[in-house]
Amino acid sequence: METTYDTRLLGDRAAWGAVLSMALCVAVLIASEFMPVSLLTPVALDLGITEGRTGQVVSISGIFAVVTSLFVAGLTKHIDRKLVLVSFSLLLVVSGLVVTFAPNYAVMMIGRALLGVAIGGFWSMSTAIVMRLVPEDAVPKGLAMINAGNAIAATVSAPLGSLLGDHVGWRGAFFLVVPLALIALVWQWLSLPSLPPRGRRRSGNVFRLLARPQVGLGMASILLLFMGQFALFTYLRPFLETITGVGVSALSAILLLMGLAGVAGTWVIGQLLKTRLYSVLIVIPLVMALLATALIGFGSMPVPVTILLIGWGFLGTAAPVGWGTWLSRALRDDAEAGGGLQVAVIQFAITLGAATGGLLFDILGWWSPFALGAILLLGSALAAAAAAIDHRKEAR
Repeated sequence: METTYDTRLLGDRAAWGAVLSMALCVAVLIASEFMPVSLLTPVALDLGITEGRTGQVVSISGIFAVVTSLFVAGLTKHIDRKLVLVSFSLLLVVSGLVVTFAPNYAVMMIGRALLGVAIGGFWSMSTAIVMRLVPEDAVPKGLAMINAGNAIAATVSAPLGSLLGDHVGWRGAFFLVVPLALIALVWQWLSLPSLPPRGRRRSGNVFRLLARPQVGLGMASILLLFMGQFALFTYLRPFLETITGVGVSALSAILLLMGLAGVAGTWVIGQLLKTRLYSVLIVIPLVMALLATALIGFGSMPVPVTILLIGWGFLGTAAPVGWGTWLSRALRDDAEAGGGLQVAVIQFAITLGAATGGLLFDILGWWSPFALGAILLLGSALAAAAAAIDHRKEAR
């Protein structure tokens, strides 16, 4: 099988160096994906478009990530996995340059589409490659290192983007990813061994997994969770600046507090998942729906808004940990196919949530994506509850 550990001659030190190079690339990918959230206003002003249209730069990367995650394995099945991974890192560099020097909205969207291809391809293949780099008993540690890059980027990208945008402009903020992506690319080229493609059993269409009620309900909950989260989160900056009335420094501080709360939430909820998996999966979107509703009511009050957003960060960042744990249990017999499907669902949800939120933002006003987020998150909680009921039926 392709995921069998086959780099014993590489050496532990070199293998972990290769994993670290992948973790750096993941951090840069995620930072690039979500940096526009804190730069919507200056980008919109510079390119002469609305903030709602600017929010579509998040949507376009998600669309291309979805398509890539579903088809990359088949399209690259005869190519050395090292070359495939390095190619996605190179695409990340190209994307950063295109976005930085984009003269207009159309070119910027092209750069963001290239980023989506890099995100979908890299994420879809990362687990299988880690499983070939390290022994089976070290795979959880390797995947934890990859996800650490994700968590760090999710924590610092928004506040760092806001801060850099204020001092060096939004183009300077986007350009920051280019040297980091180049470092990741060179590091991967030097540290990754050759990983020739291997013959494997035909796994069939990943959508076949949705025929299982437990999987279908779980994926529905994931879809609604990320749609609701990003319908709101994508438009936080214009909300905080125009409704709450905070300046750039306060905005950066709030986003940083949200990120730090997310790190804490990931640890706390990670402990609860050992014994209360489905309770956590139900409570997280339910409480986030209440927070979204409260933000509409307290939108003009900086202190309550800050407290509510800290709670949002605490829960929102931890949610993927819960669903990752669910995947490892519900699809223990087909985790690789399930992982590809989950990546596609999450990216599609981010795309749809940001796009729909942007349309509502422009048509009905700032409150509408917040209301949409609350409704979708409530739906996620209901779908998770249905999955819990189905799990209990299967366990009998």
